[in-house]
Amino acid sequence: MEYRTLGSSGTVVSTYCLGTMTFGAETDQQGSHAQLDAFVEAGGTFVDTADVYTAGAAEEVIGRWISKRPADVTDRLVIATKARFETGEDPNDSGLSRRHLARALDASLRRLGVETVDLYQPHGWDPLTPLDETLRFFDDAVRAGKVRHLGLSNFTGWQVQKTVDAADRRGWPRPVTLQPQYNLLAREIEWEIVPACRDAGLGLLPWSPLGGGWLTGKYTRDQRPSGATRLGEDPDRGVEAYDRRGASERTWAVVDALQGVAEERGVPMGRVALAWLHDRPAVTSVILGARTTEQLADNLGAVGLHLSAEEVARLDAASDPEPADYPYGAIGRGQRERTL
Repeated sequence: MEYRTLGSSGTVVSTYCLGTMTFGAETDQQGSHAQLDAFVEAGGTFVDTADVYTAGAAEEVIGRWISKRPADVTDRLVIATKARFETGEDPNDSGLSRRHLARALDASLRRLGVETVDLYQPHGWDPLTPLDETLRFFDDAVRAGKVRHLGLSNFTGWQVQKTVDAADRRGWPRPVTLQPQYNLLAREIEWEIVPACRDAGLGLLPWSPLGGGWLTGKYTRDQRPSGATRLGEDPDRGVEAYDRRGASERTWAVVDALQGVAEERGVPMGRVALAWLHDRPAVTSVILGARTTEQLADNLGAVGLHLSAEEVARLDAASDPEPADYPYGAIGRGQRERTL
């Protein structure tokens, strides 16, 4: 396993992170604990969850695992969780207000069985709550010893910059990470969000690194998804999602390029996709979400895999979203890539 600092902070984490969205639902407690054991054994130290993952059950599963493992194992973990979305029927059971975040944080700490969470992240922007109210809550939470670092999740470029500026202006803790969707089929964040994060010193924690299975070779041009795949388990929505993404020639160009590099390397396609993302600018840790220990083991096979400049160039060319219009087209590219 390799390690990097958590954005601009001094906290060190493994460059692959265990995502837990399946815990308590697609993956039962026994399977979830087996994933945690396998991840730690592989050198992993970074675990990401959220209060809405299986309505809090994911945090409870992690908490029970922590309670049954020795301190020399659990003390190495850096735990991240999130709050923002609905946890109940009360109007105050969502958002980034001080009222909701205070209750949400205490509930997460209780479910996890810890006194402090290392990285606490708004799960998305809240247009109803003043940003200063949210950031003042984080300042108080850090001072109270309940939170070590502030991260962001699913923020746009202007939202990242506004948050950083407000924190700096008030002398409150500034965010150290952003958790966005990012993979070979979803590179649009490179137009504005990645530059904003690099400028502010935020590390990226990409989710959905395998594009929902597309970057593993599960789906082909001539065969719609079956029940053995994530899209195949929901025939109506799955086929609709397959048709929407499969209608793009860019999708198949990326799949073909991945397959070519993978065959030359003699490794699964998914590992090549993870290696490409692992070494992108500003990436701190790539979040791995698996339903089984076998899937997790396959993903962890990417540890130590680094692509050559030629291989990266091939994948970059195939996956380039190629914005055609202002402001991200030719003018935007010139501003992002100007060199002497």
